[in-house]
Amino acid sequence: MWLILSDSHDNLTKAKEIEKIISKYSIEAVFHCGDFVAPFILPYFLKEQFYGVFGNNDGEKLLLSQKSNYRIKPGPYEITLNNFKILIMHEPYALNAAKNSDLYDFVFFGHTHELLAEKHNNTLIINPGESSGWLTGKATAFILEPLTKKYEILNI
Repeated sequence: MWLILSDSHDNLTKAKEIEKIISKYSIEAVFHCGDFVAPFILPYFLKEQFYGVFGNNDGEKLLLSQKSNYRIKPGPYEITLNNFKILIMHEPYALNAAKNSDLYDFVFFGHTHELLAEKHNNTLIINPGESSGWLTGKATAFILEPLTKKYEILNI
């Protein structure tokens, strides 16, 4: 199982809940689509298989990078994991190109704070909304079973 989240915006209360979700669902990989904000939130999300991109509100990029063992990168960021091709980004500037390219099994993005799950040909596109709940009042994340492409939206 994979966990996809975005826009945590330093909400430690929700981050502690996410840490419990990682344990409860035996999450193998965590994908964070940006806007961590400060490095002190990272320990709640870091796993051996952690992938992240910087968001427009991430101010301390050097320390975020160092504290994540350089696993947070500028997006869009292409990952191959278990033979799946994944594109992860914060702002959806490359979304249409990625969606229409048919190069990816999964495209994950954030920034808009709006939930989205849609399939385009063989690509599953996910925006997990915001894990902080600051903007919309709803803190959400996605759990994904990559082999079947089945997912569940979690309210945090």
